[in-house]
Amino acid sequence: MPRTLYNKVFDAHCVAQDGDDYLLYVDLHLVHEVTSPQAFDGLVERGRRVRRPELTLATMDHAIPTTSIDYADCSEESRLQLTTLASNCQANNITLFPMGHENQGIVHVIAPEQGRVLPGMTLVCGDSHTSTHGAFGALAFGIGTSQVEHVLATQTIRVSRAKTMAITLEGELPKGLTAKDLALYVIGQIGARGGNGYVIEYKGEVVSGLSMEARMTLCNMSIEAGAKSALIAPDETTWRYLRPFFTDHNQWLEQQAYWQTLYSDDEAHFDKRFSFDVSELAPQVTWGTTPAQVIDVNQPIPLSSDSTTQGALSYMGLRGGDALSDHAIDVVFIGSCTNSRIEDLRLAASIAKLGKVAHNVRALVVPGSMAVKRQAEQEGLDKVFINAGFEWRHPGCSMCLGMNNDQLDSGQRCASTSNRNFEGRQGAGGRTHLMSPAMAAAAALTGHITDIRSWL
Repeated sequence: MPRTLYNKVFDAHCVAQDGDDYLLYVDLHLVHEVTSPQAFDGLVERGRRVRRPELTLATMDHAIPTTSIDYADCSEESRLQLTTLASNCQANNITLFPMGHENQGIVHVIAPEQGRVLPGMTLVCGDSHTSTHGAFGALAFGIGTSQVEHVLATQTIRVSRAKTMAITLEGELPKGLTAKDLALYVIGQIGARGGNGYVIEYKGEVVSGLSMEARMTLCNMSIEAGAKSALIAPDETTWRYLRPFFTDHNQWLEQQAYWQTLYSDDEAHFDKRFSFDVSELAPQVTWGTTPAQVIDVNQPIPLSSDSTTQGALSYMGLRGGDALSDHAIDVVFIGSCTNSRIEDLRLAASIAKLGKVAHNVRALVVPGSMAVKRQAEQEGLDKVFINAGFEWRHPGCSMCLGMNNDQLDSGQRCASTSNRNFEGRQGAGGRTHLMSPAMAAAAALTGHITDIRSWL
């Protein structure tokens, strides 16, 4: 029978079935300091060890400072999380990239840039945005703490089979628009719960034209539509990205032959389908407290009397009918596992070099990894940002979730390239507007949300 890409990868990793429950083999388990301590404690309590430490990769990212790589600058709670992770990894022979290590960075940035993510893999992590890696045609999804323990102990995960959704993006993406705009637009169209129970596969000519980094952004944000994960079938763009990681030519040919089978068959059944023409798409900006509350940058803030809209407007300090550009920005954050790769920083720097950060605006640029930081500095991007008045930081999750000192004060308004704008996400009382790196950089220079198309 014709099968979807999701079902091909799922079936290839199924080792047991009990009714509607399946046991899937896990090819790569990513670990960080926040969701792993209880899992390792559970192993000790039950007298177990990590079954496949060589298939486990750990890094420090969520709770570390970005102003320093000194443990003394961590909070007491964060320091305990970090030292506990280091101890657990040492005890179980797990590769760890600690703070300051040349390979350290955000977990969803370092795995692809080190060639650890390949098409057809299964990949899990105790983090909801693990769907990022679906850009390679890998089945990747976030898991809870008890599941982290299960994967550590067995190298398998117990799951149910998801429903499948195809989202086709057609047309030609307008100049100045990015994968972040695509992601926010799709979420706005299908809703914050539109993907509940589904794995999304992105298709169409627009998706085929995206770089691997842009595809990672698109898959990363799929969780904000409620999806379990997201996938993009591997193609020539994928091969070009992965080729440098293979020194054995015969191994490369063997792998590529398998990868070329990883696509949804023409007659494959999807439980739901959407198709969007994005030829006239405008830059997208969130106005509310979910990524689905999003509008074109030049649209007025929605007018509505429903309690959900009114609650979001009240929290955000906005009025229906006003323009987003009428409200001053206090902070700009360029970073997170959504938009902290070298392509994102190049785009933001191309805008930053056109001016200076506006008075009373604090602007942070946080690379996604030490490798991204090194590359950016080799290209002189750090100097572009610093000369424009941005703060150039060390890698980490930073203000995306505010687990370190990078937080908004209550009432501050932030133009952010991160993935969530929930109440208090970036600091208690903080107000977050999600947008692309170019849009965030423009907001830093003007002091308010600005249509990037006027800068091109």
